[in-house]
Amino acid sequence: MISLYPSPKFKKGKQNQWDDETDMSKLEECVRSVQADGLLWGSSKLVPVGYGIKKLQIQCVVEDDKVGTDMLEEEITKFEDYGVPCGAGDQGELITRMKSLELENQNLHSVVEDLRSALCKLESRVALLEKRPATTAAPAPTAAPACAKAAPVQQPKVRAPVEEDDDDDLDLFGSDEEDDEAERVREQRLKEYAEKKAKKPALIAKSSILLDVKPWDDETDMSKLEECVRSVQADGLLWGSSKLVPVGYGIKKLQIQCVVEDDKVGTDMLEEEITKFEDYVQSVDVAAFNKI
Repeated sequence: MISLYPSPKFKKGKQNQWDDETDMSKLEECVRSVQADGLLWGSSKLVPVGYGIKKLQIQCVVEDDKVGTDMLEEEITKFEDYGVPCGAGDQGELITRMKSLELENQNLHSVVEDLRSALCKLESRVALLEKRPATTAAPAPTAAPACAKAAPVQQPKVRAPVEEDDDDDLDLFGSDEEDDEAERVREQRLKEYAEKKAKKPALIAKSSILLDVKPWDDETDMSKLEECVRSVQADGLLWGSSKLVPVGYGIKKLQIQCVVEDDKVGTDMLEEEITKFEDYVQSVDVAAFNKI
């Protein structure tokens, strides 16, 4: 079906696809092969319409007095191999196919529901079977009453030893001894754990610091400046790599890395010691500070 929307100087057209097996590139090629004076084809795109089917939506510019919608529909529908419908009545096969797909979809939903119901029943049965060993073990003691009915005279003889065994097994002091032993073992283990933990060396907090050391001008001896910086030594301070970074107008700054122990060396101490070399150092900044 072609729907044309009037607009100043041009009209738009929409063309539907026949089914999901149609070669859409060939279909577009056939549509664009329709040529006439006053007809100019424009952009196109494929638009999904459902169930894997897509329609070709193509734009064209026409001169109203030379090309009409009837002429376009007539020329396009000549390509019967690609099933290009033009009217609502010609869409019967497409509608039938879509209804068939809907029916298949409903059947699939029904099958899925049946499978889901069967799975639920199977899960319930498995859960029941898993619980059965615990329930079947309970009837075992009922064997005694059955024997009692068969031989009532033996009931007092069977029950008396059971009661005597219970009295013999009753120990009023054994539990206290076991508790004392468990308490002693627990305290021993706690003591061993405390000793082991005390022997473990304490974790030393360290930080990685990146310093920017700026000179006074471009005539400063940067190698001498770096030598002065590295001459700063302290317990817990370790100098690392360095490089010269341009800052403009021929001036470069010294960027140097160091690792420090937090409880022994701080950034304030480093800045104070480095700025003492005032002949070479203008300022010191902390470019990066990371805990290790």
